[in-house]
Parts: sequence; C-alpha cells; structure tokens
Amino acid sequence: MRNLGGMANMLDKMPGLSGAQKAAAGMVDDKTFTRMEAIINSMTQKERQRPELLNGSRKRRITQGSGTNIQDLNRLLKQHKQMQKVMKKMKGGGMANMMRGLGGMGGGGGGMPPGGFPRM
Repeated sequence: MRNLGGMANMLDKMPGLSGAQKAAAGMVDDKTFTRMEAIINSMTQKERQRPELLNGSRKRRITQGSGTNIQDLNRLLKQHKQMQKVMKKMKGGGMANMMRGLGGMGGGGGGMPPGGFPRM
C-alpha cells in the first residue's frame, strides 16, 4: 500500500467512496500501517501463521523488537480475529449477500439494473 501512495491515495482510487474518503482518511493514517508492519516483522514465521501461540513472553519480545507497546500488539491481534470472521462470512457466498445489501444504500447509479445486462 505504501507503494501506491498511502491509504489516502488508495481511497481516492476506489469508486463510490467520495463522501467516505475524508472520514476514512482521518481514521486511518500511514503511521498505523508502519507500526503494524514493524510488529509483524518482529514475529517469527510460526507466530505469523498461528497467532494463538503468542503468550506473555512472546508478546514482550515482539513489542521490544518493534518499538511498540503491548496494547498495539493486542489491537493488531484483535483486528486480525475480526478480519478472519469477515473472511469466513464472505467465503460461502457472503460477499454476494453483502453486496446485495449495499445495493439499497442509494449509491446513485453506476450499478447494473435489476435483471442483469440489457438485451440488444
């Protein structure tokens, strides 16, 4: 994401987020991603694959190696668990249901009409 110009630039490139760009840019900054990257780089390969292995002493080692504190590491682990739940929901056709639910939010055109492509 850093190569693409940071989070604000990424949000600018996403269609349909014109109003949400400013709000999301204020919530997420590039320093947060730098901190997350430092934490992840301080983990071993096994810890990255299985975060449930992290106990108190491992967390202390990771935070000392990354220059962060344990609250930052716990926040990252919580976000990881939440993302896992979202991905599991989307796995079984949940993405289609989620997009169908977003369709009624009044995005203002740009989508396909009900019934698919128009016949020529």
